[in-house]
Amino acid sequence: MPLLDVNSRRREPEWMDEPALDRGLHEHALAALRRVNRLSGTAGRLWRPIHRLAAELPGNRVRVLDLASGGGDVAIALALAARRSGVSLQVDGCDVSATAVAHAEGLARRYGLDNVGFFLLDVLKADLPPAYDVVICSLFLHHLDEADAVRLLRQMAAAARHLVLVDDLRRSRFGYALAWLGCQLLTRSPVVHTDGPRSVRAAFTLAEARQLAERANLTGCRIAPHWPQRFLVSWSKP
Repeated sequence: MPLLDVNSRRREPEWMDEPALDRGLHEHALAALRRVNRLSGTAGRLWRPIHRLAAELPGNRVRVLDLASGGGDVAIALALAARRSGVSLQVDGCDVSATAVAHAEGLARRYGLDNVGFFLLDVLKADLPPAYDVVICSLFLHHLDEADAVRLLRQMAAAARHLVLVDDLRRSRFGYALAWLGCQLLTRSPVVHTDGPRSVRAAFTLAEARQLAERANLTGCRIAPHWPQRFLVSWSKP
């Protein structure tokens, strides 16, 4: 395992971004990422601020949009958390991949959730749909160059009625070691074995994430590091 140069960001093509990726390999990778997200506590960290917001809204009703939702596991975990908490939640996920959307829809049916939906959307080319209280994305920012990352954050801020949440990897040697080891231990997916370490090399540091938020005019946002070598950007609309 080579050492990571944390001083410079290095973006490389990832298998999951390849439109021609074999469907079987893609679905295997989505299942593996579901396991990684569960162990990382991703949905729980996103749910806490959403739950707090729900208490402030009429009828505890919240509409959430999950950008680049992949296999849908984060959106589904939020819906399950809302069910346990008595919150009226509608959560929709969008992704550029038809395979990912179909996979997510199947997972939602398996859980019997009628308050979760998924649809095709390229968030880098289309406007975000309106009327969502919260707009979130998880493990997507590191796929983007800086200009696209700033543009996406601005779009999220414009589209969200109340709250923007962005959870992503942070670039560090420890994070790289965790990604390499975790991907080897948690899955046999060759896609995840390749993309996991590449994702950390392409990730932003905390300082870089703050600069992106400032360029996107997310005034007053909070950026908090958390296990396992990730960060959560939280911004509330004034």
